[in-house]
Amino acid sequence: MSDLNVFYFFNNLAEQSRTFDALVIFLAGYFQYFLIAIFLLLLFFSGYSKPEKLRLFLVTIISITIARLGVVELIRFFYHRPRPFIAHQVRQLLSENDWSFPSGHSAFFFAMAMAIYFYNKKWGIGFFLAAIVMNISRIIAGVHYPTDIIGGAVIGMAVAYIVFYFAEKARPKEIIKTL
Repeated sequence: MSDLNVFYFFNNLAEQSRTFDALVIFLAGYFQYFLIAIFLLLLFFSGYSKPEKLRLFLVTIISITIARLGVVELIRFFYHRPRPFIAHQVRQLLSENDWSFPSGHSAFFFAMAMAIYFYNKKWGIGFFLAAIVMNISRIIAGVHYPTDIIGGAVIGMAVAYIVFYFAEKARPKEIIKTL
């Protein structure tokens, strides 16, 4: 099945119900702010020590920053894939102005989910599920192809892994023994 066929499978769910469209618009355009707030609240109210909270926060922030503002923008500088609504006849619920590949939302939130997963499996799984739902909504809304989402997810998870690896490698040995 081609990228365009999968895109149309999801995009054809749009404009069937006002309620569903409103949900898709919320998930694709506004849910991201709730996820960031949820992460910060979970971190603030968690039982982790201050150094553990700081480590989780920094690994997450560094991962999302490198993935979204570094790797995604570098790829988009060289590769210009137009949004689906520019290149094809689609059911468009949202509009975006920049290039389609890779998805910046996908890179950001999969980097976030992966970084969180390294420190807290339960939270990480929740954030992975939220990232999947958000990004499928962006396909339904007509702003991304499935490969945009997959590309962003791979970038986000790979960057988070690398950041986590170096953060753990740089951790002083005496701190590791106490945790």
